Amino acid sequence: MQILWFVLGVVVLAVLWAVYAYNRFVTLRFRSHEALSDIDVQLKRRFDLIPNLIEAVKGYMAHEKSVLENVTRARTEAMGASGSALDHADKDNMLTSALKSLFAVSENYPDLKANTNFVELQRELADTENKIQAARRFYNSTVMALNTMVDSFPANFIASLFKFSKEKFFQIDSAAEREPVKVKF
Repeated sequence: MQILWFVLGVVVLAVLWAVYAYNRFVTLRFRSHEALSDIDVQLKRRFDLIPNLIEAVKGYMAHEKSVLENVTRARTEAMGASGSALDHADKDNMLTSALKSLFAVSENYPDLKANTNFVELQRELADTENKIQAARRFYNSTVMALNTMVDSFPANFIASLFKFSKEKFFQIDSAAEREPVKVKF
């Protein structure tokens, strides 16, 4: 009789652990999707700020037309990128490079740097860049937890049974693209 209770107890504990592991996988999967959505929200905020920034700069930088066109083109391509936020990384990096060029050229225009609208837009863009970075870190930490659980014993049995799979980390391939947009006042 005692052996029956012991076996029943072990079975109940195994079932409870399996339910816990399954629910943990579901939670991590939804958190990773939420984190990708947060990245998209911040990228959208950045996309919305850029036309205002270009308008503020146009009057001062008439002969720097190619820089403005590059920012506009990169923004359009980044907004039109299809797929997940991870698929947008290349286009987003092109936009970041174009913005770096814009801010570098703006250093040559003291009147522009004194324009309160331009300064405020730069501040908001810098704030948005920080939020994008935080959203990417949150996504990667969630993916790390999910991937660790998918590979860990004995949770890997639950992962394979219910087809939970690893997610890809959000990463940038080239060293130049890893540099943040520098906003100088």
